[in-house]
Amino acid sequence: MSFCRLKTIIDEGDTVVVYLTPRQMYRVKVDRDEVFQTRLGALRMEELIGKPYGSRIQCNKGNVLVLDMTPEIWTLLLPHRTQILYGPDIGMILMNLELRSGSFVIEAGTGSGSLSHSIARTIAPNGKLFTFDFHQKRVEIAREEFREHQIDHIVSVQQRDVCRDGFKFPEQSESESSTTTIKVDAVFLDLPNPWEAIESAQNVMKNGAKICCFSPCIEQVQRSCQMLTKLNFSDIETIECVLRPYELRKASYEKLKLNQQFETSNGLSADPQESMNVDDGDHHHNRDNDNTINGMNKKIRTSEDDNNDNDNEEEEEKNSDSKIMEKDVNKNNDNNGTTINYWVTYMNTEITGHSGFLTFATNFIC
Repeated sequence: MSFCRLKTIIDEGDTVVVYLTPRQMYRVKVDRDEVFQTRLGALRMEELIGKPYGSRIQCNKGNVLVLDMTPEIWTLLLPHRTQILYGPDIGMILMNLELRSGSFVIEAGTGSGSLSHSIARTIAPNGKLFTFDFHQKRVEIAREEFREHQIDHIVSVQQRDVCRDGFKFPEQSESESSTTTIKVDAVFLDLPNPWEAIESAQNVMKNGAKICCFSPCIEQVQRSCQMLTKLNFSDIETIECVLRPYELRKASYEKLKLNQQFETSNGLSADPQESMNVDDGDHHHNRDNDNTINGMNKKIRTSEDDNNDNDNEEEEEKNSDSKIMEKDVNKNNDNNGTTINYWVTYMNTEITGHSGFLTFATNFIC
């Protein structure tokens, strides 16, 4: 397998993606004698060998997809040795560093290799990535991963404290009299004190080369910007990539019944159609009429009216009970046209978390 190009056929020894759902993906190394257990049943590795990538494999309780590994999926599934960069930051870095096929790049802070795989695919087949890490064990694991993923001809990993010792490439001669010098197109620094490595990085950068410093804290950004300004870098800018997901949900509401009565502000029941049919002659009524007080109509009540009101209240209670029963039936029956279903997007109020600040600059030599 190779992260620089997609394969068509699954071979033994490949690292594949067993896909169940977007939130359930697993990295599995194909070994003929192994069996991988999923919630849908057992998956025999020998059944995968020779099948095309993207095949749907039948398990006891359903189907799974077997996909080829990509840098994007590797970022989601890789074994964490350190904190890693994710898709939004990686995309911004690759774009602002202007990486392309054939670029020469320095990465200080290999970590778990998340960014390294994306850079390797971007600069393949003729580019070169020189990645450094101060931790020897992490360097050894990363070197084995790069070899297994068939990108070791593009990625060179070396153990070095670049803040103290600067940048030195394996291709350079140990002799001080050697004039062989490698100049790079871009530098990425993921270090606790990136400002301590900027001057050393500038010595191996081409004219017009880009640099990026990743820092979780704004105090680190300030010191990096001060050093970049001191060394006459130009186009200095800091970016924070914040991911705000939206969730899709199904909702419904009941149609308004405009022919039903509603309660007015004075507590009386009125028909909306009748309330709109206002007699223009009412505006010319005499406010001094004996049955009006302050311009409001007043009706003199009698004992006969009280008896009528009691009868009306009993009738309204019966009607109210029948309407409640009808409403409950309508709620449970979406096919009668009283309920409208639709899809809405809800903004997630919780942002997944701050990853860090990306500070970019350009090295212009006057």
